Amino acid sequence: MELAYWRTTIGEEVDFVIEAGGKLLPIEVKATSKPRLADCAHLRTFRQEYGRKVRAGLLLHTGRTVEWLTPDVLAVPWWNVL
Repeated sequence: MELAYWRTTIGEEVDFVIEAGGKLLPIEVKATSKPRLADCAHLRTFRQEYGRKVRAGLLLHTGRTVEWLTPDVLAVPWWNVL
């Protein structure tokens, strides 16, 4: 298992990328209690670039709700996963 981050030349970035078993898990951390679609834009860009190698993106936030922001990005309170 490897832990990395991802950044494009135009400044798009994903805070953490975990690689395990040939799959990538992109994770974005946001200091918001109400995640919005705009908060997961870079996760979606990452998923488009790496295609089938990528699992659904994970957006960690400070709120209380667990919800799918898009079919490929799950928003979860950070304290639910740590």
